[in-house]
Amino acid sequence: MVRISVLMGIYNCADTLNEALDSLYQQTYKDFKVIMCDDGSTDSTYAVASEYAKRYNNIILLKNDSNQGLNYTLNKCLEYADTEFIARMDGDDISMPDRFKVEIDFLDSNPDYAVVSTPCTYFDQNGIFRKAYGRGHVLKKHFVRRSPVSHAPCMARTDAFKSVGGYRVDKRLLRVEDYDLWFRLFAAGYNLYQMPESKYLMRDDRNAVSRRSWMNRRNEFYVKWKGYRMIGLPWYYNIYAFEPIIIHLLPDFIYRYLHRRKKTHSKK
Repeated sequence: MVRISVLMGIYNCADTLNEALDSLYQQTYKDFKVIMCDDGSTDSTYAVASEYAKRYNNIILLKNDSNQGLNYTLNKCLEYADTEFIARMDGDDISMPDRFKVEIDFLDSNPDYAVVSTPCTYFDQNGIFRKAYGRGHVLKKHFVRRSPVSHAPCMARTDAFKSVGGYRVDKRLLRVEDYDLWFRLFAAGYNLYQMPESKYLMRDDRNAVSRRSWMNRRNEFYVKWKGYRMIGLPWYYNIYAFEPIIIHLLPDFIYRYLHRRKKTHSKK
């Protein structure tokens, strides 16, 4: 019986999609299907995905006529999810072989939780350069600084996602659509859990020092400002909503210093 639908919004990831999909088909837990939607790629991503759809009979392949954003694309995938659970996966990352088994065992053993995820291990062409760690049961305070649950490695009960309307399609939520979703699930009374140890390799650039765009920082502020009220955080936490704006305005040399420290010491 197929119990998991893997939602993948893919965009210009032709060079890495093979490795990502291969990691799914190397899972020790096999009862899943893959729902992929190409979000208007300009490279050969759709062609690579099509080859896998021909090779495996458990792939549903969709395509947007133009680039719509991850929130719209994942909602499109969600419409086709008719399984008990959904899982996320990005087209440039790698799931460790026991990821699905560990996550579905947790949800089966803990019916009071709607979402489970694993922290990420970050890698590039030279290997692993940073590991994050989870804090277990998500509390209200864990929403203050950043998203409390890793998005790409998560697994969730399909009914929970659909009960809150899935991802909200709004330009103010681009790049923070998952943060908004966790706020809404938590406010609706669902429990979330971030496992201590990583089962997911996220491709990243260890030398990246460029700032996130103003749009990204503004969107993060918007989600925090609305989300804090949604889950009933005390008013004095509002100062943290301004953190992304302050970071954007920092002198470049200070930002670079903080960025290096984050890559060395970050734990999630």
